[in-house]
Amino acid sequence: MPFRIPKRKDKGAGYTALDGRWVDGDKERLSDDDDASESGNATPMLRRASGAREATSYPLPRRRFTRYFTLIIVLILLGLGLTLARLSALSEASLRSGLSKPPPPPPTWESFPFLKRYHGGIRTLVSRAENKPEFPDPENNTLESTVQKDQEKQTAPSEDKGFQKRHVPQGQTFNPVKQDGIIECFLNEEKKSNVPQLLAYSGVPKGFPDPVMGSYDIFGLNGDVCFDRFGRLGPYGLGYSKRWGGSGAGMDGEREGADQVWGGKTEIDYREVNWAQAQQKCAQKNKNRFKPLPKARNHFFTDMPVGGPEDKPKREEKQEKKLLARQAVVIRTWQDFQYDDEDMFYLRALVNELSLQSGGEYTVHFLVHVKDNDLPIWSDDFTYQRVLNDSLPLEFRGMGTLWSERQMSLIYGGIAETNYRGLPIHGAYRSTNMPLSYFAHMHPEYDFFWHWEMDIRYTGHFYHLFDKVGKWSDQQPRKGLWERNGRFYIPSEHGSWDDFKHMVRVQTEHGTAHKSGMYEKISGNDNTQVRSQPPIWGPQPPTGEGDRTETENDPQPPTTPDKDNYSWGVGEQADFITFNPLFDPHATNWILAEDVTGYNTSAGFPPRRTAIITASRLSHRLLETMHRETALMRHSMFSEMWPGSCALHHGLKAVYAPHPVYIDRRWPTSYLAAVFNNGLHGASGGARTSVFSDERQHNFLGTSWYYHAGFPGNLWKRWLGYKVDGDGGEMEEVEGEGRMCLPGMLLHPVKHVDLIYEHREGE
Repeated sequence: MPFRIPKRKDKGAGYTALDGRWVDGDKERLSDDDDASESGNATPMLRRASGAREATSYPLPRRRFTRYFTLIIVLILLGLGLTLARLSALSEASLRSGLSKPPPPPPTWESFPFLKRYHGGIRTLVSRAENKPEFPDPENNTLESTVQKDQEKQTAPSEDKGFQKRHVPQGQTFNPVKQDGIIECFLNEEKKSNVPQLLAYSGVPKGFPDPVMGSYDIFGLNGDVCFDRFGRLGPYGLGYSKRWGGSGAGMDGEREGADQVWGGKTEIDYREVNWAQAQQKCAQKNKNRFKPLPKARNHFFTDMPVGGPEDKPKREEKQEKKLLARQAVVIRTWQDFQYDDEDMFYLRALVNELSLQSGGEYTVHFLVHVKDNDLPIWSDDFTYQRVLNDSLPLEFRGMGTLWSERQMSLIYGGIAETNYRGLPIHGAYRSTNMPLSYFAHMHPEYDFFWHWEMDIRYTGHFYHLFDKVGKWSDQQPRKGLWERNGRFYIPSEHGSWDDFKHMVRVQTEHGTAHKSGMYEKISGNDNTQVRSQPPIWGPQPPTGEGDRTETENDPQPPTTPDKDNYSWGVGEQADFITFNPLFDPHATNWILAEDVTGYNTSAGFPPRRTAIITASRLSHRLLETMHRETALMRHSMFSEMWPGSCALHHGLKAVYAPHPVYIDRRWPTSYLAAVFNNGLHGASGGARTSVFSDERQHNFLGTSWYYHAGFPGNLWKRWLGYKVDGDGGEMEEVEGEGRMCLPGMLLHPVKHVDLIYEHREGE
């Protein structure tokens, strides 16, 4: 029998076990699941082999946690990237819009130390000649020396510790009115009662600063006397009880010498005073001192008579004596103004010092704004008088005139409504001079009108100020006048007034290296940076196509500027007197420079001049010119720009009176002069760098005369004996140098003075 070799199985279907058996792989795989739990059917060897195989195998780890963790990280990174991209876009957008600019650094002047001797007391008085003013200090006239001196002063021992308390000196009556030909006027003709003269003290407190701008001497103002609160305001109700007709304020605190001002007289009961009646009787008693009254105008726009008022032809009559001009003091107020006792001190002083004590040289009026245009004040006399009476304190009734914006739109109709900055052209803000111009038109008996405000205060005698400023202005020559008007006079830097005039002439004739704007040098011609500026000589009418003005009555120069020896204008009464420079708003960043209505501005604006703060003296000629320009030519400008610009166009005489202005910090005067006269060719205006540009007006905050200054109100309240920012008050006066004593200082603004009153039983 032949030898048979067994046929091999496919290697892929099985394998030879260690004991020599052939194991079918397919059957094993099929039986793995069924036999896994049946340990009895498995051989020990197979169980050991299976165990060996399990011991040497490596299963893959779980991946679910890793995947989730990775996904979270990716999402976080993606969100962070998107957030950073969004923040970057927002930051770029805010930078472009200017919203996220870093705050600007504080102004340089905020690093200057405060002056302390404004608060000096009445027990330390010395004459001006003997006084060593705390400021200006010629030895410390740079930024570095100012800061260094302040540091030395803080570390040095105080000089006040050696102060020896003295008694209050004897005051003296202060009456600046020349009594020649004046018939005495009284508050009450039957009782022959009048207000006592102010009480002044010789000298100023030791170390009292000098004015940084302006001067007493050039006007002839007496700067070597000072006034405490009782000597200045005592005659008008401060310091005595309400039961005697006073205010009831100033009853407590330091009162040594407070009653000197009365000189033994009885206090005035202001509950019985009628100022309108007293003012009228005073003017009537002294009428021979003044020019004859012209025919009064009636209110023909409401009376509707046949025709209008006729003006009598003027007759030239020879007068043996020079007759005085009548002047009106027009106080701008409004219907619902709340008059407190401190306001009453101010108003009583104005009427008494300007009208009664002068023998009727001035007449005080209230120009009352009725803000409700729907109030029927023109319906009948009863309604008009009722509203007027309700608008003024009882003692001032009979001295007011009502006006409304609707009335102005009737009188000055046809003027274009430009709605500049969202405000109406006939509104009180943009056209303050409209009611004043119409008031002057209806009152031809007055030659001059003092435009005054409710938040002005003067620590001296009002007649002294008005009279000296008016007479000085009338003596100013026309040559170089507009150029001097545009600059601050800083005596510590400019020297005497004659030195200042010479400096202005040189700057005008030869120019300076000052650029009027940041782009001026683009022309590439450096020679244009130093050039002369033609002086203003005669009228400067607008040159826009179609612009018309009435020029037949405009004053003309008698000769050319080079032939005039500073004689034209001397003795000529000023048409416009301001208490801030008349600056050129061209090229400045003054926000209201373009509030010009009725002129052709396609090729540029007409010549303009602006004086911040409307307080001023205006002639009847100027106000009548403004009235006709607005009513007939439809011309107007912003309130603080219109009078000066109108005077410039028509060649009228305008004067900036550099009255004494004080500042609350130790500015280096060279730096101060550079800041305040930083306009074109050394002027205060005419360039973007002007101190009147909006971004630079913060430099006025510490001065005693500017519309938003903080120093005037603080100084006035300290002078009244109250604490301000934790300083001053009763104890400081009693234990220290006594009450503050200030020379004549014109302050603006002074608002919301809260007086402290006596406590009365039952209150």
